[in-house]
Amino acid sequence: MRLPNHVAIIMDGNGRWAEKRGLPRLAGHRAGVERIRSIIKYLDESGVKYLTLYSFSTENWNRPEEEVQGLFSLLEETIDKETPELNRRGAKIRHLGRMEELPEELQQSINRAISLTHNNTRMVISLAFNYGGRTEIMDAVRRLIDEGIPSKDVNEDLLGKYLYTAGLPDVDLVIRTGGEKRISNFLMWQSAYSELYFTKVLWPDFNSRHLARALKSYSIRQRRFGGV
Repeated sequence: MRLPNHVAIIMDGNGRWAEKRGLPRLAGHRAGVERIRSIIKYLDESGVKYLTLYSFSTENWNRPEEEVQGLFSLLEETIDKETPELNRRGAKIRHLGRMEELPEELQQSINRAISLTHNNTRMVISLAFNYGGRTEIMDAVRRLIDEGIPSKDVNEDLLGKYLYTAGLPDVDLVIRTGGEKRISNFLMWQSAYSELYFTKVLWPDFNSRHLARALKSYSIRQRRFGGV
């Protein structure tokens, strides 16, 4: 089966999963975090090299403060808990987004994970946390201007080196759970020619069987990059 090299996932539906069970929204986020472990394992064993997870968008700051702070604490806890095992499996962790706006303790957890796994080459896992596609492009343009790059020298390859994802390949397959059919400001530059896969399954319920369906759907598509 032809597999994607880079899979990006919009992990949607945690809140609705919790509400359906009469649980607080943070319980849904915790269940969603637990789901990540099995998805990483399946993709790693399948031979997928790059995985990017949309964990917290720049728009998510508009959620209730209790939920936002709970998400920060949950991510910090999860990174500290899971990084040793990911390191053992040879996974490299990257962060995509505006790090400086996150709580200091969370920044430290992310930086420790990045440092520990820096030399790993088996799989690259990118956490898009405090990430927005438009913000990423805007930040890249600002850096180009600040460095005095002449406009005549700016092309797609150069701009790509100023994005958060510098050094990563473009996304082959974007998966969105939860039933919505949009990319919600996620990797807009990098997914220009991505295949899109939408499912109604809520993220905490999205298991390896559902993932296998998404990968199979990708494998039978004929990809076109601007041609007919």
